[in-house]
Amino acid sequence: MPRAGLNPAAVVTAGADLADEVGFTELSMGLLAERLGVRPPSLYKHTASLDALRHGISVLAKRELGHTLARATAGRSGRDAIHAIADAYRRWATDHPGRYAATIRAPAAGDEEDQQASNDVLQIFLDVLAGFGLRDARAIDAIRALRSALHGFVTLESAGGFGLAQDVDRSYGYLVDTLLAGLRADPS
Repeated sequence: MPRAGLNPAAVVTAGADLADEVGFTELSMGLLAERLGVRPPSLYKHTASLDALRHGISVLAKRELGHTLARATAGRSGRDAIHAIADAYRRWATDHPGRYAATIRAPAAGDEEDQQASNDVLQIFLDVLAGFGLRDARAIDAIRALRSALHGFVTLESAGGFGLAQDVDRSYGYLVDTLLAGLRADPS
């Protein structure tokens, strides 16, 4: 009989919380079972495998990130919206490192649940970039540039990669302003 209070959603949420503490790649069924006070085989009543758990965390994390970005950009446009989305992205990734790591991979072909969660985040970026007149292939290029730059900064920052005395927040602002200048530039 499943432990009272445990269900697939509770197991995924507990797994996401644990991933934030130990790292997404360090997450194991044994660690999660210990956290939940059950034996590892009991978890398989709620999730099929470690891969299924990681999939659930990925979808959950993408949804959470999407909600965070949507709230941050609501009612904003242009420069203000780009700064809002960048700041919310950085803050969420820093506060939720295990979940953040779960958002990196693109959905597998045919995975409609993960595809929908990913598309929801993508749409927020597309909406923000529409204010710059960016559409179609140019918008995708801009999203990839923004995501790559923000991911690189967040990853370096969380790994302790910025040891110089210069204020890191100032450098982040400079990065976002530089990206904004690129968004305004005529690609031709």
